[in-house]
Amino acid sequence: MNNLNSVLIEGNLVRDPELSYTPKGAAVCKFCVACNRSFKQDDQLQKEVSYFDVTTWARLAKSCGEYLEKGQGVRVVGRLKQNRWTDADGKQHSRVLVIAERVEFKPQLKAEGQEPNPADPTTDDESDE
Repeated sequence: MNNLNSVLIEGNLVRDPELSYTPKGAAVCKFCVACNRSFKQDDQLQKEVSYFDVTTWARLAKSCGEYLEKGQGVRVVGRLKQNRWTDADGKQHSRVLVIAERVEFKPQLKAEGQEPNPADPTTDDESDE
């Protein structure tokens, strides 16, 4: 029986994505998403930020590498993957990352007077004349 391994994360990119290719030519794009959370504790509003490393593959990786940029909002649907390794000193390490199966690009809010980015697929090119 398969176990459920599904995750949904919504936040903003911490830095520009890194697009690379495997030796066999498969596209891989990696980026980090910051998720903000607010909650009340002892009648005080508290804020915390969590950071999640995301990896995309193939055509999705190419799209993410081309259109995403630092600060942009995304919604990521995927699964968790744990990497384990032992370093040269014999110390055990573990890291959990998100393997994205779907990434939704949220429209970037333009500063007043700023021109829209023509490469941005979320930009509306049509003018109301």
